[in-house]
Amino acid sequence: MSAPTPLLALVGPTASGKTEAAFLIAGRLGAEVVSVDSMLVYRGMDVGTAKPTTEQRERVPHHLIDLAEPEEAFSVARFQELAFGAIRGIRARGRTPLLVGGGGLYYRAVVDRLDFPGTDPPIRELLLTEASAVGAEGLYRRLSSLDPVAAGRIEPGNVRRTVRALEVAAITGRPFSSYAEAWERFPTGAVRAAGIRLDRRDLRERIERRVEDMLPGLAAETEALMARGSGGFLTSSQAIGYAEMVACLEGRMTRSEAAASTVRRTNALARRQMAWLRRDPRIRWFDAGPEGALGAAGPVAEYLAGGEPDTDEGGMGGTGA
Repeated sequence: MSAPTPLLALVGPTASGKTEAAFLIAGRLGAEVVSVDSMLVYRGMDVGTAKPTTEQRERVPHHLIDLAEPEEAFSVARFQELAFGAIRGIRARGRTPLLVGGGGLYYRAVVDRLDFPGTDPPIRELLLTEASAVGAEGLYRRLSSLDPVAAGRIEPGNVRRTVRALEVAAITGRPFSSYAEAWERFPTGAVRAAGIRLDRRDLRERIERRVEDMLPGLAAETEALMARGSGGFLTSSQAIGYAEMVACLEGRMTRSEAAASTVRRTNALARRQMAWLRRDPRIRWFDAGPEGALGAAGPVAEYLAGGEPDTDEGGMGGTGA
Protein backbone atom coordinates (compact mmCIF):
# COMPACT_ATOMS: atom_id res chain seq x y z
CA MET A 1 0.00 0.00 0.00
CA SER A 2 1.37 3.41 -0.94
CA ALA A 3 1.92 6.04 1.77
CA PRO A 4 -0.79 8.67 2.17
CA THR A 5 -0.28 11.82 0.13
CA PRO A 6 0.92 14.57 2.46
CA LEU A 7 -1.28 17.61 2.89
CA LEU A 8 -0.01 20.96 1.61
CA ALA A 9 -0.10 23.98 3.88
CA LEU A 10 0.68 27.69 3.86
CA VAL A 11 1.07 29.11 7.35
CA GLY A 12 2.28 32.30 8.96
CA PRO A 13 1.23 35.09 11.30
CA THR A 14 -1.82 37.25 10.86
CA ALA A 15 -1.41 40.13 8.36
CA SER A 16 1.49 38.39 6.60
CA GLY A 17 -0.45 38.27 3.32
CA LYS A 18 -1.33 34.57 3.29
CA THR A 19 -4.82 35.09 1.83
CA GLU A 20 -3.57 36.90 -1.28
CA ALA A 21 -0.63 34.54 -1.76
CA ALA A 22 -2.83 31.46 -1.29
CA PHE A 23 -5.11 32.68 -4.07
CA LEU A 24 -2.17 32.74 -6.51
CA ILE A 25 -0.56 29.55 -5.22
CA ALA A 26 -3.82 27.60 -5.38
CA GLY A 27 -4.25 28.65 -9.00
CA ARG A 28 -0.79 27.36 -9.90
CA LEU A 29 -1.27 24.06 -8.06
CA GLY A 30 -4.83 23.34 -9.14
CA ALA A 31 -5.75 23.52 -5.47
CA GLU A 32 -8.75 24.48 -3.38
CA VAL A 33 -8.15 26.41 -0.17
CA VAL A 34 -9.07 24.84 3.16
CA SER A 35 -9.04 27.56 5.82
CA VAL A 36 -7.58 26.49 9.15
CA ASP A 37 -8.35 29.81 10.84
CA SER A 38 -10.44 29.75 14.01
CA MET A 39 -12.14 33.11 13.32
CA LEU A 40 -13.05 32.68 9.65
CA VAL A 41 -15.65 30.10 10.66
CA TYR A 42 -17.97 32.86 11.95
CA ARG A 43 -20.58 34.37 9.65
CA GLY A 44 -20.80 38.15 9.44
CA MET A 45 -17.28 38.68 10.76
CA ASP A 46 -15.68 39.55 7.44
CA VAL A 47 -13.90 42.88 7.77
CA GLY A 48 -12.23 42.29 11.12
CA THR A 49 -11.00 38.82 10.15
CA ALA A 50 -9.82 39.86 6.66
CA LYS A 51 -11.70 37.06 4.94
CA PRO A 52 -11.01 36.28 1.29
CA THR A 53 -13.07 38.49 -0.99
CA THR A 54 -16.15 37.26 -2.83
CA GLU A 55 -14.21 37.42 -6.09
CA GLN A 56 -11.36 35.32 -4.68
CA ARG A 57 -13.79 32.72 -3.36
CA GLU A 58 -15.61 32.56 -6.68
CA ARG A 59 -12.40 32.02 -8.67
CA VAL A 60 -10.75 29.60 -6.21
CA PRO A 61 -13.00 27.46 -4.00
CA HIS A 62 -12.50 28.14 -0.28
CA HIS A 63 -13.72 25.76 2.42
CA LEU A 64 -14.50 26.02 6.16
CA ILE A 65 -15.53 29.67 6.08
CA ASP A 66 -18.86 30.98 7.45
CA LEU A 67 -19.79 27.81 9.32
CA ALA A 68 -21.35 29.24 12.49
CA GLU A 69 -22.93 32.27 14.10
CA PRO A 70 -20.54 34.23 16.36
CA GLU A 71 -22.48 33.40 19.52
CA GLU A 72 -22.67 29.70 18.62
CA ALA A 73 -20.38 27.22 20.39
CA PHE A 74 -17.92 25.85 17.86
CA SER A 75 -15.41 23.18 18.87
CA VAL A 76 -12.12 22.12 17.35
CA ALA A 77 -13.52 18.59 17.13
CA ARG A 78 -16.40 19.83 14.95
CA PHE A 79 -13.99 21.79 12.79
CA GLN A 80 -11.74 18.76 12.43
CA GLU A 81 -14.62 16.57 11.23
CA LEU A 82 -15.71 19.17 8.67
CA ALA A 83 -12.12 19.60 7.50
CA PHE A 84 -11.67 15.88 6.90
CA GLY A 85 -14.89 15.88 4.86
CA ALA A 86 -13.78 18.87 2.79
CA ILE A 87 -10.39 17.29 2.08
CA ARG A 88 -11.99 14.02 0.97
CA GLY A 89 -14.31 15.92 -1.36
CA ILE A 90 -11.50 17.97 -2.89
CA ARG A 91 -9.40 14.89 -3.57
CA ALA A 92 -12.39 13.03 -5.00
CA ARG A 93 -12.69 15.84 -7.57
CA GLY A 94 -9.07 15.33 -8.57
CA ARG A 95 -8.00 18.59 -6.94
CA THR A 96 -5.42 19.37 -4.26
CA PRO A 97 -6.34 20.68 -0.80
CA LEU A 98 -4.21 23.60 0.39
CA LEU A 99 -4.48 24.37 4.11
CA VAL A 100 -4.09 28.08 4.91
CA GLY A 101 -4.00 29.65 8.35
CA GLY A 102 -2.09 31.31 11.14
CA GLY A 103 -2.93 29.53 14.37
CA GLY A 104 -1.38 26.22 15.32
CA LEU A 105 -4.44 24.58 16.88
CA TYR A 106 -6.67 24.08 13.84
CA TYR A 107 -3.68 23.43 11.58
CA ARG A 108 -2.32 20.65 13.81
CA ALA A 109 -5.81 19.24 14.41
CA VAL A 110 -6.18 18.59 10.69
CA VAL A 111 -2.61 17.69 9.76
CA ASP A 112 -1.92 15.33 12.66
CA ARG A 113 -5.49 14.13 13.29
CA LEU A 114 -5.24 14.95 16.98
CA ASP A 115 -7.76 13.44 19.38
CA PHE A 116 -10.26 15.83 20.93
CA PRO A 117 -12.73 14.78 23.63
CA GLY A 118 -16.44 15.25 23.03
CA THR A 119 -18.67 17.88 24.59
CA ASP A 120 -21.38 17.83 27.25
CA PRO A 121 -23.89 20.68 26.78
CA PRO A 122 -25.27 20.63 30.37
CA ILE A 123 -21.77 20.79 31.87
CA ARG A 124 -20.79 23.54 29.44
CA GLU A 125 -23.90 25.52 30.34
CA LEU A 126 -23.09 25.25 34.05
CA LEU A 127 -19.56 26.46 33.43
CA LEU A 128 -20.78 29.38 31.33
CA THR A 129 -23.20 30.30 34.13
CA GLU A 130 -20.32 30.15 36.58
CA ALA A 131 -18.25 32.38 34.29
CA SER A 132 -21.06 34.93 34.29
CA ALA A 133 -21.14 34.85 38.09
CA VAL A 134 -17.43 34.92 38.94
CA GLY A 135 -16.05 36.48 35.77
CA ALA A 136 -13.39 35.27 33.38
CA GLU A 137 -10.60 35.67 35.92
CA GLY A 138 -12.49 33.78 38.62
CA LEU A 139 -13.08 30.83 36.30
CA TYR A 140 -9.47 30.98 35.17
CA ARG A 141 -8.29 30.81 38.79
CA ARG A 142 -10.26 27.58 39.24
CA LEU A 143 -8.61 26.10 36.16
CA SER A 144 -5.20 27.21 37.45
CA SER A 145 -5.73 25.28 40.67
CA LEU A 146 -6.99 22.15 38.87
CA ASP A 147 -4.71 22.10 35.80
CA PRO A 148 -1.92 24.70 35.97
CA VAL A 149 -0.31 23.35 32.79
CA ALA A 150 -3.46 23.97 30.75
CA ALA A 151 -3.97 27.35 32.40
CA GLY A 152 -0.45 28.35 31.40
CA ARG A 153 -1.39 27.87 27.75
CA ILE A 154 -4.64 29.87 27.89
CA GLU A 155 -5.12 33.62 28.11
CA PRO A 156 -6.90 34.51 31.39
CA GLY A 157 -9.59 36.41 29.49
CA ASN A 158 -10.37 33.61 27.03
CA VAL A 159 -13.57 32.25 28.58
CA ARG A 160 -14.27 29.79 25.78
CA ARG A 161 -10.96 27.97 26.13
CA THR A 162 -11.13 28.05 29.94
CA VAL A 163 -14.63 26.56 29.85
CA ARG A 164 -13.47 23.92 27.39
CA ALA A 165 -10.55 22.88 29.60
CA LEU A 166 -12.80 22.52 32.64
CA GLU A 167 -15.48 20.74 30.58
CA VAL A 168 -13.00 18.12 29.34
CA ALA A 169 -11.74 17.50 32.87
CA ALA A 170 -15.31 17.05 34.11
CA ILE A 171 -16.26 14.69 31.27
CA THR A 172 -13.15 12.51 31.15
CA GLY A 173 -11.67 12.76 34.62
CA ARG A 174 -8.36 13.65 32.97
CA PRO A 175 -6.61 17.04 32.98
CA PHE A 176 -7.13 18.90 29.73
CA SER A 177 -3.35 19.26 29.45
CA SER A 178 -2.93 15.48 29.24
CA TYR A 179 -4.38 15.59 25.74
CA ALA A 180 -1.58 17.89 24.67
CA GLU A 181 1.10 15.19 24.71
CA ALA A 182 0.48 14.52 21.01
CA TRP A 183 1.39 18.16 20.33
CA GLU A 184 5.03 17.29 21.01
CA ARG A 185 5.11 14.77 18.15
CA PHE A 186 5.49 15.91 14.54
CA PRO A 187 5.04 12.90 12.23
CA THR A 188 6.99 13.24 9.02
CA GLY A 189 5.11 12.65 5.80
CA ALA A 190 1.86 14.13 7.12
CA VAL A 191 2.35 17.58 5.61
CA ARG A 192 4.50 19.64 3.27
CA ALA A 193 4.24 23.11 4.79
CA ALA A 194 5.56 26.50 3.77
CA GLY A 195 5.76 29.23 6.39
CA ILE A 196 5.84 32.97 5.80
CA ARG A 197 8.29 34.83 8.00
CA LEU A 198 8.54 38.64 8.14
CA ASP A 199 10.86 41.06 9.84
CA ARG A 200 9.11 42.29 13.00
CA ARG A 201 9.11 45.89 11.81
CA ASP A 202 7.58 44.96 8.46
CA LEU A 203 4.88 42.89 10.16
CA ARG A 204 4.05 45.68 12.61
CA GLU A 205 3.68 48.14 9.75
CA ARG A 206 1.42 45.73 7.85
CA ILE A 207 -0.74 45.28 10.93
CA GLU A 208 -1.01 49.05 11.43
CA ARG A 209 -2.06 49.56 7.80
CA ARG A 210 -4.60 46.75 7.97
CA VAL A 211 -6.20 48.18 11.11
CA GLU A 212 -6.32 51.68 9.64
CA ASP A 213 -7.93 50.41 6.45
CA MET A 214 -10.51 48.21 8.14
CA LEU A 215 -11.83 50.58 10.84
CA PRO A 216 -14.58 52.28 8.76
CA GLY A 217 -16.00 48.98 7.53
CA LEU A 218 -15.52 47.36 10.93
CA ALA A 219 -17.75 49.95 12.59
CA ALA A 220 -20.69 49.16 10.29
CA GLU A 221 -20.09 45.42 10.55
CA THR A 222 -19.95 45.53 14.36
CA GLU A 223 -23.20 47.50 14.54
CA ALA A 224 -24.90 44.89 12.37
CA LEU A 225 -23.57 42.03 14.51
CA MET A 226 -24.69 43.72 17.72
CA ALA A 227 -28.17 44.14 16.25
CA ARG A 228 -28.19 40.38 15.61
CA GLY A 229 -27.43 39.66 19.25
CA SER A 230 -23.76 38.75 18.91
CA GLY A 231 -22.50 41.36 21.36
CA GLY A 232 -21.41 38.82 23.97
CA PHE A 233 -18.98 37.13 21.60
CA LEU A 234 -17.75 40.40 20.12
CA THR A 235 -16.50 41.55 23.52
CA SER A 236 -14.61 38.29 24.18
CA SER A 237 -10.82 38.37 24.24
CA GLN A 238 -10.46 36.52 20.94
CA ALA A 239 -12.59 38.97 18.94
CA ILE A 240 -9.72 41.35 18.28
CA GLY A 241 -10.93 44.61 16.75
CA TYR A 242 -14.58 43.87 17.42
CA ALA A 243 -14.25 44.28 21.18
CA GLU A 244 -12.56 47.62 20.62
CA MET A 245 -15.21 48.72 18.15
CA VAL A 246 -18.01 47.82 20.57
CA ALA A 247 -16.32 50.02 23.17
CA CYS A 248 -15.96 52.78 20.58
CA LEU A 249 -19.61 52.60 19.52
CA GLU A 250 -20.69 52.69 23.16
CA GLY A 251 -18.57 55.77 23.85
CA ARG A 252 -16.10 54.02 26.16
CA MET A 253 -13.18 54.37 23.77
CA THR A 254 -12.17 56.85 21.09
CA ARG A 255 -11.52 55.76 17.51
CA SER A 256 -7.78 56.30 17.95
CA GLU A 257 -7.78 54.33 21.21
CA ALA A 258 -9.67 51.51 19.51
CA ALA A 259 -7.13 51.45 16.70
CA ALA A 260 -4.17 51.44 19.08
CA SER A 261 -5.64 48.61 21.16
CA THR A 262 -6.42 46.57 18.05
CA VAL A 263 -2.88 47.01 16.74
CA ARG A 264 -1.39 46.05 20.10
CA ARG A 265 -3.51 42.91 20.46
CA THR A 266 -2.95 41.89 16.85
CA ASN A 267 0.81 42.15 17.33
CA ALA A 268 0.51 39.97 20.43
CA LEU A 269 -1.54 37.45 18.45
CA ALA A 270 1.11 37.35 15.71
CA ARG A 271 3.80 36.63 18.30
CA ARG A 272 1.75 33.78 19.79
CA GLN A 273 1.09 32.32 16.35
CA MET A 274 4.77 32.30 15.48
CA ALA A 275 5.61 30.71 18.83
CA TRP A 276 3.19 27.87 17.99
CA LEU A 277 4.42 27.46 14.43
CA ARG A 278 8.14 27.58 15.21
CA ARG A 279 7.75 24.36 17.18
CA ASP A 280 6.90 22.42 14.02
CA PRO A 281 10.16 21.31 12.37
CA ARG A 282 8.30 20.27 9.21
CA ILE A 283 7.65 23.88 8.17
CA ARG A 284 9.99 25.27 5.50
CA TRP A 285 10.29 29.00 6.15
CA PHE A 286 10.26 31.66 3.42
CA ASP A 287 11.35 35.18 4.27
CA ALA A 288 9.06 37.90 2.93
CA GLY A 289 9.63 41.64 2.74
CA PRO A 290 7.24 44.55 3.27
CA GLU A 291 5.00 43.25 0.46
CA GLY A 292 4.32 40.14 2.53
CA ALA A 293 3.66 36.61 1.31
CA LEU A 294 2.93 37.74 -2.25
CA GLY A 295 6.63 38.37 -2.72
CA ALA A 296 7.39 34.74 -1.91
CA ALA A 297 4.43 33.19 -3.76
CA GLY A 298 6.54 31.83 -6.62
CA PRO A 299 9.12 29.98 -4.49
CA VAL A 300 6.39 28.77 -2.13
CA ALA A 301 4.34 27.35 -5.01
CA GLU A 302 7.43 25.61 -6.36
CA TYR A 303 8.21 24.10 -2.98
CA LEU A 304 4.65 22.93 -2.37
CA ALA A 305 4.62 21.37 -5.85
CA GLY A 306 7.54 19.20 -4.74
CA GLY A 307 10.50 21.24 -5.86
CA GLU A 308 13.39 22.80 -4.02
CA PRO A 309 13.56 26.46 -5.10
CA ASP A 310 16.80 28.38 -5.21
CA THR A 311 17.49 29.82 -1.77
CA ASP A 312 18.46 33.13 -3.35
CA GLU A 313 15.09 33.50 -5.08
CA GLY A 314 12.44 35.11 -2.92
CA GLY A 315 14.64 35.08 0.16
CA MET A 316 13.84 31.56 1.28
CA GLY A 317 14.89 30.76 4.80
CA GLY A 318 15.91 27.46 6.33
CA THR A 319 13.86 24.91 8.21
CA GLY A 320 13.70 26.86 11.44
CA ALA A 321 12.42 30.28 12.39
